Amino acid sequence: MGSTALALIQLGSILFVLGVLGRVAGGFGMSPIPLYLLGGLAFGDGGVIRLESAAEFGHVAGEIGVVLLLLLLGLEYTAAELVTGLRRSWAAGLFDIVANATPGVVVALLLGWGVVGAVTMGGVTYISSSGIAAKVLNDLGRLGNRETPVVLSILVFEDLTMAVYLPLLTTLLAGVGYLAGLRSLAIALLAIACVLVVALRYGRFVSAIVDSADKEVFLLKLFGAALLVAGLASALNVSAAVGAFLLGIAISGSTAQNAAKLLEPLRDLFAAIFFVAFGLNTDPRAIPPVLGWAVLLAVVSVLTKVATGWLASAGQGIRRMGRARAGAALVARGEFSIVIAGLAVTVGAVDGELAALASAYVFLMAVLGPIAARIVEPVVGLAQRSFRRAPADG
Repeated sequence: MGSTALALIQLGSILFVLGVLGRVAGGFGMSPIPLYLLGGLAFGDGGVIRLESAAEFGHVAGEIGVVLLLLLLGLEYTAAELVTGLRRSWAAGLFDIVANATPGVVVALLLGWGVVGAVTMGGVTYISSSGIAAKVLNDLGRLGNRETPVVLSILVFEDLTMAVYLPLLTTLLAGVGYLAGLRSLAIALLAIACVLVVALRYGRFVSAIVDSADKEVFLLKLFGAALLVAGLASALNVSAAVGAFLLGIAISGSTAQNAAKLLEPLRDLFAAIFFVAFGLNTDPRAIPPVLGWAVLLAVVSVLTKVATGWLASAGQGIRRMGRARAGAALVARGEFSIVIAGLAVTVGAVDGELAALASAYVFLMAVLGPIAARIVEPVVGLAQRSFRRAPADG
């Protein structure tokens, strides 16, 4: 059988299985991310079936998936919303960084992965999944709740933090010197500031450049611009993901809305391949030795994210049930955590066990997040009723 035919058969098989897994996940009301990771583990090195031809395509498609994930994330925000969210949530955002990055840093150091591994794992455990959180809030009809703006402001703060964190991580992974690291950070901060200014004052011009009444032309210009900006950002060691995110912010108004609708199916396709590609590069035999650490991190991370949402909501005068709902909405980890781990694994700067730990951890958190959001109300309600009855029962 020819190499092209083999690659097409393998790729087609993977995509068909992904569709089945996505349907299964939807039937249980959960994110498909954990199942996509399992699919990658099954088809990769050490899995049930080794699909080498599909793995070659998966690398490039995975990179495109990251670009589209971040582009669509940027399209969800306007520059004004980002600035407002930053002002509103900076105190809670700082607590979020310390409380949720620290467990990953500590575990990485205990496992002897050094500074690079610690910085990588800190990012993996810190960042919530905006995609899963938004879907859960919508599915549960909580978009109009009082605590939801608090949740969204925390997510905005995390996304902006990533715009600074990713260039730093990229610099560390590249092994460049201190001055080069400072230069990369300065470029990232300057790029963020420039994009926010351009988006606030001249966003309509950026939108006009990529906009078109013809869907085909619109898609080509938008997709091409995203890849171009991501490539230039990567060349400057700022991270392709950050470049795509900033481009999304700069596009505003009806153009952003139309772009999101047009790119969503493409984003979902390449994002699914991205998660599978990460799984393909992870040896499932490396997971059992770090599974205990993944479970420990999952337990601690649930508590620290709930604490983050609780404290942030308390500062806005929201009552206990709303605080608990806010914390539960932030629990899930997903796409960004895998992006971070994927960056480290791609350049070979970290131990292979880190990919295994990240996979197991994201699998657990992507499952626990939606569950926590659904059960938080009955659990807190039961606890409150028990607390009120306690004096009388005594």
